[in-house]
Amino acid sequence: MSKALFLDRDGVLNKVVLRDGKVGSPRTFQEFELIPEAISFVKSAKELGFCTILITNQPDISRKKMTRYQMARMHQKLREEMPIDYIEVCTSSDDACFRRKPNPGMLLESANRYKINLSASFFIGDSIKDIEAGKRANVRTILLKTEYNQNIDGDFNCQSYKEALAILWREPWNLSENT
Repeated sequence: MSKALFLDRDGVLNKVVLRDGKVGSPRTFQEFELIPEAISFVKSAKELGFCTILITNQPDISRKKMTRYQMARMHQKLREEMPIDYIEVCTSSDDACFRRKPNPGMLLESANRYKINLSASFFIGDSIKDIEAGKRANVRTILLKTEYNQNIDGDFNCQSYKEALAILWREPWNLSENT
């Protein structure tokens, strides 16, 4: 079994979009802007032996506010710029959906499909849904602190990708070849 770094998309790998003063996801390829520090962070995680898996809710698909084509273009750009091994997407807007964060479905399905050791894995996100999904899947959580999530805590809280990488680097299982 391998270890994974599960990654939220919006706010972690790409910039969020503000609509009417609220944080949201990009809906078009033109709104999609990668965070440069995230690119080097994912590359470094790969060098540490983590399988990188994107875990993202994209309910704007089911709400007809974004097309699958636009989402596919965004994910193609992600794969061109950073070493993402797998992409898991939930397009449902129904909070009862097992795959929709904060439910753990995408993480648990990925662990089964790609033979991931959840106890040796992390989920980095920027929202309460990310942290809850990680905890429900028994994955250690890293909250990337921003101006819009100061009242949330993960197992680890980071102000930068450098701090998050230090957490991945110092964990004891990184010294073992059996992870």
